[in-house]
Amino acid sequence: MRFRGRSFLALMLSPEAPLDIWLEELSSLIDRSPGFFGARAVILDVSNLDLDREGLADLLARLNERRIQVMGIEGAKESWLGPGFPPLVRGGKQVNEVDIPAPREEAPAAAKPRAESAPPAPAPEPANTAHNAAPIAIAEETIRPSLLVDRPVRSGQSIVYPQGDVTIIGSIASGAEVIAGGSIHVYGALRGRALAGCAGHASARIFCGKLEAELVAIDGLYKTAEVLDSQFHGQAVQLWLEGDAIKIAPLN
Repeated sequence: MRFRGRSFLALMLSPEAPLDIWLEELSSLIDRSPGFFGARAVILDVSNLDLDREGLADLLARLNERRIQVMGIEGAKESWLGPGFPPLVRGGKQVNEVDIPAPREEAPAAAKPRAESAPPAPAPEPANTAHNAAPIAIAEETIRPSLLVDRPVRSGQSIVYPQGDVTIIGSIASGAEVIAGGSIHVYGALRGRALAGCAGHASARIFCGKLEAELVAIDGLYKTAEVLDSQFHGQAVQLWLEGDAIKIAPLN
């Protein structure tokens, strides 16, 4: 029998009094970003609360109602815990706070030209020319804001942008993660975790210049490094969701 250690990034939840107001704010966040806690390990820090064992059990139940599964508790008395409670954890390493970037302000729409100033229509082209090809229709719901990160994402960092797409000019290091409501574009190596479509967008994709990921996920469906097809390791690829399966293909 062999035991192996493995480290994971976890999101620390630190409730504050008054607890009812904090839970309302948490519910508001979940309403805005339903996939924010998807596929994330959560540690509950109750050191700022005046709780007893019954109060802790009630808080865990209220988090469970919001589909937040707590994998560990910090700041509680060891005597409180037992069957039905997550284990007590200590000594976690502090990393950067997880922020939800505000969406970029959209530029004001350009004024439409007046009908009388419109240029005359060009002469009709022959039927076999490219100019007569039907325009590509883009569904309005697929047009989302985007976040550009012009530097690599280092180990321990977390980029969360549930509003839309995320583009990384650089690599995502092992131990780092990027979570996007839309697609994720990585102009470099993907060695950490990439979770696309976290806000319920099954059409989201993941693009990377070199696939060496620890975990990839699209709309809550995930694959770890152990089950990713080895033939694509180290290649420039795209990943997308097809039914209940994540598909991978090289970028040509």
